[in-house]
Amino acid sequence: MVALTTRPAVPPASSPAGAPVGRLPALRHLGPNWYASVMGTAIVATAGAGLPWQPPGMRTALTVVWALSALLLGVLLTARALHWAHHRDQARAHLLDAAMAPFYGCLAMALLAVGGATLVVGSDWIGVRAAVAVDLVLFTAGTVSGVLAAVAVPYLMVTRHRPPLADASPVWLLPVVAPMVSAALGPLLVPHLPEGQLRQTLLYCCYGLFGLSLLGALLMLPLVVGRLLTGGPPALALTPTLFLVLGPLGQSTTAVHQLAEAAPGVVPGPYAGGFATLAVLYGVPVMGFAALWLGLAGALVVRALRRGLGFSLTWWGFTFPVGTCVTGLAGLGSRTGLRLFDLAATGLYALLVAAWLVACAGTARRLVTGRLPAPPA
Repeated sequence: MVALTTRPAVPPASSPAGAPVGRLPALRHLGPNWYASVMGTAIVATAGAGLPWQPPGMRTALTVVWALSALLLGVLLTARALHWAHHRDQARAHLLDAAMAPFYGCLAMALLAVGGATLVVGSDWIGVRAAVAVDLVLFTAGTVSGVLAAVAVPYLMVTRHRPPLADASPVWLLPVVAPMVSAALGPLLVPHLPEGQLRQTLLYCCYGLFGLSLLGALLMLPLVVGRLLTGGPPALALTPTLFLVLGPLGQSTTAVHQLAEAAPGVVPGPYAGGFATLAVLYGVPVMGFAALWLGLAGALVVRALRRGLGFSLTWWGFTFPVGTCVTGLAGLGSRTGLRLFDLAATGLYALLVAAWLVACAGTARRLVTGRLPAPPA
């Protein structure tokens, strides 16, 4: 994890291995964790569009946020390409770093989040046809890179990183959560595909990605909880990462809802009914556990703030995971008709917007002052 550190007055002339810093030294420490800012921005647009109450002007504001997320994605993709071109030694070091490698799942989620937001709200500006084309490209790229990350990062953890259980962190969830984002956003594309095999194939593939990610998260989550119970709270700078646990909870609830929405007319009636039943029977208890975790993580963050927790890129962990819970609750509200879920989604969305504004302001301020990107603390 990249923590906020003050850049030294005289930058080092070489990497720890003795390799030259090379061109564009400002990009040397630009890791894949920066994609969290794209995810956190795009989810503000997508989650807001799904709320039951839409005040005047909100749709326009959400479309502006989507445009910002698309711009951020383009800038970061370019910057990361330059990072690999001019600082390949550092890029490889990120892959071999047990704390940084899991963030490669963020690339996939950033592509998917912007693609989904393009279809949900960006179509207001660019039209449905163009939005579908953009989403198809980003969904395909995000799904492929997400599955690769879900395989490659655990492989590296087993063969190269071998982190001790005492280092178990919610960050470990990032690679296996990426396919769940595909499972949640893929069904949005189903109505735009030709009827028949293509629609069914995409729907069932999304269901398979749901299982891939869910079982992977269920393997990782006990390690994270066990580490907390036996090792105590994480380091102050890592405390915001506790909110990452909300990601698989909210995203999986969103996924089962979207799968149920897309199923009628695509799969046989009994299966479509099963998807609808699963959306409620799975979503309600999972959101109950999400409420428990939100309370626990929130209390630990308050504790960390009292002990001097300062801003770092980890604060983006307050955005995307919370946004997935908003979309999950909004889905339950529309499916059950219960205002409780609508109220919870709206309240959590207010928290999401506040966290996003704080993360944006903190990141922008430190970029302007040259304190970011910073080397790991």
